[in-house]
Amino acid sequence: MKEINIEEQLKDIDRGYYDFFNEFIYSDITEKGLNAKIVNEISDKKNEPEWMRKRRLKSLEIFEKTPNPSWGPDLSELNMADITTYVKPPTDKKSTWEALPEDIKDTFDRLGIPQAEQESLAGVGAQYDSEEVYHSIQKHLSDQGVIFIDFSTAVREHEDIVKKYFQKAIPPTLHKYAALHGAVWSGGSLIYVPEGVKVDIPLQSYYRLNAPGAGQFEHTMIIAEDNSRVHFIEGCSAPRYNVVNLHAGSVEIFVGKNAEVRFSTIENWSRNMYNLNTKRSIIQEGGKMIWVSGSFGSKVSMLYPTSILAGEGARAEYTGITFAGDGQYIDNGCSMIHLAPNTFSTALTKSITAGNGKSMTRSLVAMRKNSQGSKSTVDCENLMISEESQSDTIPVLDIRNDDVDCGHEAKIGSIDQGQVFYLMSRGIPEEEAKSMIVRGFAEPISKLLPLEYAVEMNNLIDMELEGANG
Repeated sequence: MKEINIEEQLKDIDRGYYDFFNEFIYSDITEKGLNAKIVNEISDKKNEPEWMRKRRLKSLEIFEKTPNPSWGPDLSELNMADITTYVKPPTDKKSTWEALPEDIKDTFDRLGIPQAEQESLAGVGAQYDSEEVYHSIQKHLSDQGVIFIDFSTAVREHEDIVKKYFQKAIPPTLHKYAALHGAVWSGGSLIYVPEGVKVDIPLQSYYRLNAPGAGQFEHTMIIAEDNSRVHFIEGCSAPRYNVVNLHAGSVEIFVGKNAEVRFSTIENWSRNMYNLNTKRSIIQEGGKMIWVSGSFGSKVSMLYPTSILAGEGARAEYTGITFAGDGQYIDNGCSMIHLAPNTFSTALTKSITAGNGKSMTRSLVAMRKNSQGSKSTVDCENLMISEESQSDTIPVLDIRNDDVDCGHEAKIGSIDQGQVFYLMSRGIPEEEAKSMIVRGFAEPISKLLPLEYAVEMNNLIDMELEGANG
């Protein structure tokens, strides 16, 4: 077990309790950089089947041949030679919080995860750096055949399921950082819900990156068989360092016939983080996919949850919010790809910009040749708090069938000074009045989140506004 003092690597900034950190202690670690030796080493550490090792090495080949995107934020500061791709925490996975090392247990206590498990969750996974350190699921769910397990264990114990679906929604050819993920993924969760089973209490995984100069590459796979239902909640956070950190996770979701999956997330990364995450779902006949997403904190974010409506009558909903403050470039949005007749999608995106922050909202609606009778609506709303901030919207409608209905609406504006004056005339201080207006703007998203995440989102907005207001 090794320890590195990281005081000198910390930024002097306070983001409330999210920026606390533990000493960088690990039980295993790879060298910085990325090559076949490191990829093989990760596979060896996990005792994986040979097919997974081959997938990793093939993904590495694709990563090395694929350039960075020629559009969007500048990624030139991100150098894989400086990134550590695997850091094992100083503990194995435990089934009770009390069995964890005190500093790791305290981390999740301060984030409120054990309390949430007791009050409102049917199962919890907690990842620290590259590996899951805690996992639980209520017995009545496992008795019904529900699987909720860390992904590394799933590769070994549920190989038939993982092999059938791995990289089917997110192939390594999708983009450079999907290939990177395929090469060095570690941690994450498998959620499998058998046919007809309704998981009415949410499952949750929380990802905490403590290591400076490292990447986190968790793989989440959700399989909801026909006529099933599940709600999965994802949380993410990290302290802020003065070195680049990278998040390139992956979420693959498979929605069976007449099944429903809800995926709620608050990504609360620190401002040294490049968040290059990928999320995609494939929805069969009569199935429904619901995304509720909040993106905060990272220096650069590129994230576009995608719904592939593959079966007749499939539905998808996306509701998301971003906040871009000083030095941040948040490039987010969503994609709806209609492959079958009578499919329906809706998207509501909201962005808030302050200081010199930059927000780019991208939306893609693709109506393929077999999408007759399908409908889609996209609504983008952008709130600019400062004159220096920048907010843009780029909608794309790719329509290859005449018998469809598509609509897009975008609104960009600043805080209504009349509303501020009215609230101030009622005795409310100016900054609190502005905060109330911004929270009201975000309310359609917060009301869709589980209570503790809605509270977290409002707290994050308040913290960001305090920073924006000096």
